[in-house]
Amino acid sequence: MKYYELDKEEKRLLKEVEAGEWKRVKNFEKEKKEAMLTTRNTLAKNKNINIRVTVKTLLKLRSRAAEEGIPYQTLASSVLHKFANGFGVAS
Repeated sequence: MKYYELDKEEKRLLKEVEAGEWKRVKNFEKEKKEAMLTTRNTLAKNKNINIRVTVKTLLKLRSRAAEEGIPYQTLASSVLHKFANGFGVAS
């Protein structure tokens, strides 16, 4: 099992949860099922693509992925997903 250091925000969230400051949402089981379905659909990997990028771009992508502790392909997929769905993109 990998060990990860919690960052400042994660430590704050953990402290709040352990202190009982967070409350469960109404209809928890329904919300949980919906979140799990959304996650499953979002993470489903059913198509492969090939894409050409510069060496510099690939190195930066790998570096950012290493900082996040995730594979670079996962980061690239996440970035593409967010862009395709209009998240974090100025219009």
